[in-house]
Amino acid sequence: MTPDQMIEVLPRLEEFAAEVFTDLARADQRDKGMLYLRGLMTDGKRKSMQPMAERLGIDHQRLQQFITSSTWNYTEVRRVLALRMFDVINPEAYAVDDVGFPKDGTASPGVAPQYCGALGKIGNCQVAVSVQLVTDHASMAANWRLFLPECWDDHIPPKAGDEQQAQEMLTRTRTQREHCKIPDAVRHPTKHQLAIDQLDQITGWGLPARPIVADSAYGDSTAFRIALSTRCLPYVLAANAELSVQPGHAVTVNICPGSRGPWPKPHYPDKPQSVKALAVEAGRQAFTETCWRTGTRATGHNPTAAMAGKFLALRVRPANKAISHGSDRTLPAEWLLAQWDDDAPEPSNYWLSTLPPDTDLPTLVRLAKIRWRIEHDYRELKHGLGIDHFEGRSYTGWHRHVTLATAAQAFCTLLRSDPKAPAPA
Repeated sequence: MTPDQMIEVLPRLEEFAAEVFTDLARADQRDKGMLYLRGLMTDGKRKSMQPMAERLGIDHQRLQQFITSSTWNYTEVRRVLALRMFDVINPEAYAVDDVGFPKDGTASPGVAPQYCGALGKIGNCQVAVSVQLVTDHASMAANWRLFLPECWDDHIPPKAGDEQQAQEMLTRTRTQREHCKIPDAVRHPTKHQLAIDQLDQITGWGLPARPIVADSAYGDSTAFRIALSTRCLPYVLAANAELSVQPGHAVTVNICPGSRGPWPKPHYPDKPQSVKALAVEAGRQAFTETCWRTGTRATGHNPTAAMAGKFLALRVRPANKAISHGSDRTLPAEWLLAQWDDDAPEPSNYWLSTLPPDTDLPTLVRLAKIRWRIEHDYRELKHGLGIDHFEGRSYTGWHRHVTLATAAQAFCTLLRSDPKAPAPA
């Protein structure tokens, strides 16, 4: 925002900040939180502390102290923010995703050579896992966790050539953790576990249940899908073409043995198939043209700007030793959604879903495709609000910064949803 625009919305921002920071113990903390939000939203290329302080006309130490050494609880801010924005966004789903923040140095918490979506390759970066409230018109990250690679966990023995080298690496890791003030309880969990922990947390905040959507990095994990089902959280998760399933109509058999050997347990007579094989077997003619949303770019060939494709929904039974069988050894059934457009030589996308058996095809397709919104809003967080501009070395400071960047985006969402709302008296 320009300085003039900021002056215009300042009364609404103050009201919003007073609500979001209501659990901060001291008035000076609430004031600094308000300043930080203004700094993030005011025009400027860099949203690290010193440039923001210069634009605000204050000493950057005020922001530095608030982020790195003050005592406020960023989890409580997230809770209040999520509850405040739930009714505004009215999410259709919770989107689980991870995002990479490229870094030049090695001192920031969690930095290591790892895959970074922003770079499209392995690079030096931080990776964070988020859970987002999402619908087609808006999204907001209700929760964040910084992912710590193995090299940041001094409880994991390094893969070194000799004992002396391994000890040196452990000492370096402990030094890094100490400099970044990483709590001893924070270790190297999988990204799937980080997502489950966050979902458990937002459930504890009182947010209503919604279907979980995620890409195939999560959908291909049997353990992740089981963890969601155990919590009675339905999902629509992208899946790899080679994921193994039994057809939904498959039944177990109990073949009588010969004169020797134990009586066999009920089992499926045929080997599992890949989801791609099932979709191809159904044939192109089984796929139905379905629109998942209306875009903004109408053309002569598409005057309504409909975003559409050819889809098929089948009942299947994912096959994996870790999946619990029924008393008759049957596997639980769920939806397989596949996309096979006319210009594609084979099906291109697959999803697994535990939505109810009577769910219609348009609903499955809309939820499968709804993740587009978080990619759209990531751009605003990165390019407009500087979520990846944090230059501090503190693990807690990083989580505070992304919490405040999320709050800034939430306020922008409020302005977009009701741009002409009067300022409070």
